Amino acid sequence: MTVCVQEELFNLQSISQKLKKLHNSGASVTFEGYVRDFDDQNEKLDRLELEYYPGMTEKALLNIESLAIRRWNVDDIYIVHRYGKLNLGEPIVGVIVFAKHRKEAFEACHFIIDFLKTDAPFWKKEITNQKSYWVDAKKIDAEEKNKWN
Repeated sequence: MTVCVQEELFNLQSISQKLKKLHNSGASVTFEGYVRDFDDQNEKLDRLELEYYPGMTEKALLNIESLAIRRWNVDDIYIVHRYGKLNLGEPIVGVIVFAKHRKEAFEACHFIIDFLKTDAPFWKKEITNQKSYWVDAKKIDAEEKNKWN
């Protein structure tokens, strides 16, 4: 079980291949989120900036991982999240879940992303060619998380 918060790009496929060698899992599910080229109002973005609180953020990610481990029989979980200045199309977040069966892997991965969106302390600033603004929490993210209760 691993969580990483880093500024550098990551290659989730390469990480997954390395982790697969450590497990005799029947399934793995991988999620990778990218910087979009538009915001929620359909304005064109130039880039994205992410800030986080060192120590607190890693603790929150480990807590999300622990919640998933208690709910599903998983072999391993890997979570990576970037911070700093990110360009369009670059990866922001990656999650890999290994489990004996696909259902546990899919559900645990879905759960982790839903909780990460609401419980991990990251602050996102979207930048267009005319303005920049901090992104508020979204009601839909809270609704998705609450479906797990």
